[in-house]
Order: sequence, then C-alpha cells, then structure tokens
Amino acid sequence: MKSGMSSSSSVSTFSSSESTESDRSKDGQLGGEGTSSGVVTSGMSMEVVREVREDLPEELEESNWPAKGGYGWVAADVRDQSSLFRWSRLLNSWLNYTPVMSRGVSGDIISLERVSAIDRVCHGQEGATEKFFYMYMCHFSQLHVRLPFDDFTMDVLRALNVAPTQLHPNSWAYLQAFRILCESLYLEPTPYAFLYFYDTRPRRPATWLSLISRPSISRLDAFSQSFKHFKDGYFKVVVKEGGEPHFLNADGSTKFPFSWTNNPSRYKDMGVEEVSAGDKEVVGMLLRFVDKLPTKGLVRVYNSVHPIIDIEGHMA
Repeated sequence: MKSGMSSSSSVSTFSSSESTESDRSKDGQLGGEGTSSGVVTSGMSMEVVREVREDLPEELEESNWPAKGGYGWVAADVRDQSSLFRWSRLLNSWLNYTPVMSRGVSGDIISLERVSAIDRVCHGQEGATEKFFYMYMCHFSQLHVRLPFDDFTMDVLRALNVAPTQLHPNSWAYLQAFRILCESLYLEPTPYAFLYFYDTRPRRPATWLSLISRPSISRLDAFSQSFKHFKDGYFKVVVKEGGEPHFLNADGSTKFPFSWTNNPSRYKDMGVEEVSAGDKEVVGMLLRFVDKLPTKGLVRVYNSVHPIIDIEGHMA
C-alpha cells in the first residue's frame, strides 16, 4: 500500500440539519399516543407505518400460556428475554416518533405487530398464518435502517445465514457504514466485498453473531454506541401481500432468513482469490485508505439532508 498522509483520523460529515430522532425515542418519552401520517426528520418528511394491530383481550392472560419448546440450541439469555412490545399501545407510541419505511415506499407492504408474552426473538414461524421476522427498536432509531431492505442487506444476511435480529447491532453499524462509504465512492456494495474485512465465530448455543474486524485490513473503526439494552426492544414485521415482492422470491421462499438459525456461516481470513472481479475492485479501493474511518460518523450520514463526506484526506 502506498504511504499517505491524513490530517485527521475521522471522516468529516456535514449536513444542513440533524435529526433528534434517537433522543425522542428513548424509553422515557414513549408515553404519548395517537397516529401520524409521517415524521419530519432533518426537515424531510419520512413515511411511518401506522398499521399496528390493536390490543387483544388475551394480552393480560398471555403470561399463563405455556412456554414454547424446542429452542434448547439457543443461549438462555436469548430465549429468556421477553420484549417491551407485548403491548400494542407502547409500540404505536414509539412508531409516532420513529421512521421505519424508506421514502417513497408505501407502508401497506408490511404491518408491525406486538409480540405475545411468550414470544421470543429467536422463535420461528410455528403457527403463523403470515410470514414475519423480528426487528429491534435500535435498528431504526439509532442505526437508521429502513424497510424494505435493499439487495445488499438481504445478501449479507443470506451470506451470514442469520435473521436480522441474530446479527448484533454493532455489526449492523458496520453494514450501514460500508454501504454509505461505497456509495460516496460510486462503488456497488457487495456482500463478499463487505465480509472480506471481517471474520465470524458462531457460538454454541446460538447467540447474537458479531462481525470481528480483521486488524490488518479493517477500514472501519468500532462503533462507539453501546447497545447493552437493545435486547428487549423487538417486535414483528409481518409481510403483507403487497410486500411479497420485496421480501419473498417468486417461489415463496424468503430472500433472507426470517428466523434464527442454528448454523450461521463462519468466515476466517477470506482471501482475495475467493472474491469476484467486481468484489476485488471494491476491496482494492477501500484498501487505499490509510486511516480507519469512523463508523458512527458514517451511520449518522443517513440522517443528513445534504451530506458531504470528506474522505480524500484518508486515501493514499
């Protein structure tokens, strides 16, 4: 690699305004109710899913239901963790402050549902009449994930063989930062170009999968945000008929794992010969950076109206 000079150790990101979305979504401010057709984020109207199914009379009785069995392959701290969103009104209140859908996409493609008192984030589709997957509150409020997923995100989940909630939020931050970095360089983000920079070490019993940076080649620093309290903030994303093309293949199979798997993919020191010519172009360009780039700063770009990313000083 050529030697290079950098005047700073962080990517400079600027915007005309910043959202306070994550601040508004803290637990202490979830008390309000009502419906809204949208949320204004950084001066830009964002569509919000409003269909949340109403509380059922059984909600108070669900604690007496028998626990679901067959999940001994999952770590106890995962299968024992209930969700805050067993109450529809709490979910609805949170949604009033938090964008979930990409701009220009109809909220009719999905519905958001509370979970029952015995549902767990690792549970599969047993007994479900509609296909669904779980998401965490922090995916939207802190990591700026939006639905439907793009092909890059679904391809990464498929390559890792994990459901969205099975990938640790800190690793989601790497994914989000990698995409915006590639876009700023006019590169097409691809799953194996992304995974080239990381190893994985799936554990037994199954728990959240983390991406482990390869020290000699990593170009994104560790995400500094703490996600210690993300585990109880999950809810269901139910795919409606209009959303099937976004989430399902023509044969009805899912485009990524909807439920937790007991065999996430293991990656270790991927060689450049293992990736395609297109992947090599992306990897080669990113290896020109002489500094590690700030993951948190890149993720914040998703909340900017007119972002300017100053990356030239970081390249050899």
